[in-house]
Amino acid sequence: MKIVLQNNMIIVRTGFEILKSKWMDEFLNTHAQDMLFLPKAVLVFSNTALWGVKEEFIHALCEHYTKDQETDNDFYFRSVMRYIKYPIKIELEEEEKAEKIEVRLQARSSSEVHIKLDHPNRWVMSYLKSQLDLYVTQEGLMNLFLDLPDNKAKSRLERALNKRHILHYQIQYTYDAYFMQNLYSEFSQFEYEDHTDDEIDEMLHYYTVLECPVGSSQDALRRSYKKLVKVYHPDKVHCENPDTVNRYTQKFQLLQEAYQALRIVS
Repeated sequence: MKIVLQNNMIIVRTGFEILKSKWMDEFLNTHAQDMLFLPKAVLVFSNTALWGVKEEFIHALCEHYTKDQETDNDFYFRSVMRYIKYPIKIELEEEEKAEKIEVRLQARSSSEVHIKLDHPNRWVMSYLKSQLDLYVTQEGLMNLFLDLPDNKAKSRLERALNKRHILHYQIQYTYDAYFMQNLYSEFSQFEYEDHTDDEIDEMLHYYTVLECPVGSSQDALRRSYKKLVKVYHPDKVHCENPDTVNRYTQKFQLLQEAYQALRIVS
């Protein structure tokens, strides 16, 4: 484990076993609504109402860190506590094979959605709750029940489903036979049996890419497509570094792919 104190952040670089420890788990569970998930990392924003919990976490963190170090624990604890008002970024050091987590989606009506994990997973559940908290009506260790009253809420769900990697977990979504028909009235004639889960997944992803609600009209898709391709055209960044040009090129190509696919679906 490494602890890095920056001007505006505490960075903890550690292995996945430490992330599973009780003291780490309790801290992250308490701050479930204050987290931003990044590639192989999670950023925990400061919440003054939970500073007592954060202080206990820093104490446990320093105790663990200094156990095998020739460092005075009390001194190190006081040093880290000077940064208590700043966010904590926890980065995963280990290169592990991504573990697949299956998440099943059911739509009971045009507004009710049930999300069920195949087995308990604190990280995936924390991610889903952090993204969809406003719409959660009931929750359990492996279940979330959502009320999605309008297109804004459904778009929020679609954006949440678009993220597939949480630390070293890879989320695989599956859908019941009536997901599209029940949740989206525009797909009332949608025949689930004619489409695989991957095809439905891809369709939802394309709407997110085009920043349009599922079932948007051709005019809405066209307007959004034209707006986005102007923003992400590679010519806009031809003088930038190769990585930036490559990102814009990939986004531009994905926009074209999404628009063509959804024109066929519509």
